[in-house]
Amino acid sequence: MFSKISCFGLLGLNGFKIDVEVDTGLGLPSYDIVGLPDTAVKESKERVRSAIKNSGYKFPSNKITINLAPANVKKAGANFDLPIAVAILASNGIIESNKHNNFIIIGELGLDGGVRSVMGILPALISARKLGYTNFIVPKQNEKEASYIDGVNVYAVSNLSETVAFLNNNLNLLPVEKAIWKGEKSDKITEDFCRVKGQALAKRAIEIAVSGGHNIIMVGAPGAGKTMIAKCIPSIMPNLTFDEALEITKVHSIAGELDLSRGVVSSRPFRSPHHTASTVALTGGGKDAKPGEVSLASNGVLFLDELPEYSRSTLETLRQPLEDGVITVSRASGTFEYPANFMLVASMNPCPCGNYGVSGAVCTCSPNAIQNYLKRLSGPLLDRIDLKIDVERVAFLDITSKQLEEPSSEIKKRVDKARQIQNERFKGTGVHTNAKMTSKMINEFCKLDSQSEKLMELAFEKYHISARGYTRLLKVARTIADLDGSENIQSNHIAEALAYRNIDKFQM
Repeated sequence: MFSKISCFGLLGLNGFKIDVEVDTGLGLPSYDIVGLPDTAVKESKERVRSAIKNSGYKFPSNKITINLAPANVKKAGANFDLPIAVAILASNGIIESNKHNNFIIIGELGLDGGVRSVMGILPALISARKLGYTNFIVPKQNEKEASYIDGVNVYAVSNLSETVAFLNNNLNLLPVEKAIWKGEKSDKITEDFCRVKGQALAKRAIEIAVSGGHNIIMVGAPGAGKTMIAKCIPSIMPNLTFDEALEITKVHSIAGELDLSRGVVSSRPFRSPHHTASTVALTGGGKDAKPGEVSLASNGVLFLDELPEYSRSTLETLRQPLEDGVITVSRASGTFEYPANFMLVASMNPCPCGNYGVSGAVCTCSPNAIQNYLKRLSGPLLDRIDLKIDVERVAFLDITSKQLEEPSSEIKKRVDKARQIQNERFKGTGVHTNAKMTSKMINEFCKLDSQSEKLMELAFEKYHISARGYTRLLKVARTIADLDGSENIQSNHIAEALAYRNIDKFQM
């Protein structure tokens, strides 16, 4: 007999429909899967066989042929186990109704017949909904993830027996209750700017960077507080919107990093990969072309501590996502595009020993060693970083001061106000921050008066600022003006933006 079950696979973040076709007929007992299955799909034969037997059903002793259509697309993962088992039972007459024809079925099977969670439920269901499919059977462990999708009926099952009983109309399952996005604050925030003593310049620069979504690099001696300042950034980041949360959740779901007990990512990511991370780990790729750190940090922060310690080739791969907000991963299996709309926060020492230019410290590095250290960062990469600041060591009086520093909650209020101004300014354009302004937007929203233009001209000629550096200066000045509540960019906003370029140190 012949039966067919619909399932969904993933190519990057995009889902595509797969028909699981099963034919059981006369002939010597055999069990074959065709249609470009990967190793995990091929191994499903033994999982499905054991799951069916241990669920109390007879596994057919006929010739079984399973085709995963379309046959020209590679199938990967274990999410075909449940549809294959249902198709076999339907072709063997154990599932008597045709109810299964109305569902997209996704799930992995354990040997005991239990249905296990799979990766990528959210992007798969969203893609299926776009194609008009509205009824789904998914693993129980994935129900919270699926509950955030509107316009669909999702039924969560715990094991194969429950699935069969539901499809035979012997069990009444209710659709998963729809979850309501509340925009909860993150419970992962552990650092607060109230604990950062002194560092007024660094705090101001970070506030500007977060307000406009700008990239920033902090240069300072070891122990100056660069890492702690970076770890405080999540405490002043704007709350996620529902669309941003869905985008983040899709990436984390296919990467297998989603907390299934929550079902959705409710806080902005803060990713801090070690400097030994490979290019593939940072940008994405591998055999299955999975998303990398730049995508997992999308709509959040990518923190690269000790930036020059990363390999130069790895750092150069950041240039495209920093400019475009997306990363393209090309592999033999296809070309995939992932979001990479992150805010880059980096830190570094001023020299290999960390004491160059530090008051009261002796630098043991030769001029050539310092030059080679700084040359690990290319000019084009540094040109994509909007703010470059020095972080000085904290004075003893600041450390021992009993005066309370400004808490993150107060800084966040100013950040939220500036972001609100930007949301109104760019409403309906798909742009949300000043850092992502297009050339047309810059011409419209970054007009300079004669005094500001003269100041920019002097800086442009003196420091040989590139065209990209010029536009980034304008974007930072626009953010400073927003924090001041100023409709137009003033000369003092330009001057402050120039102060954060740290031009002499990086020879920009």
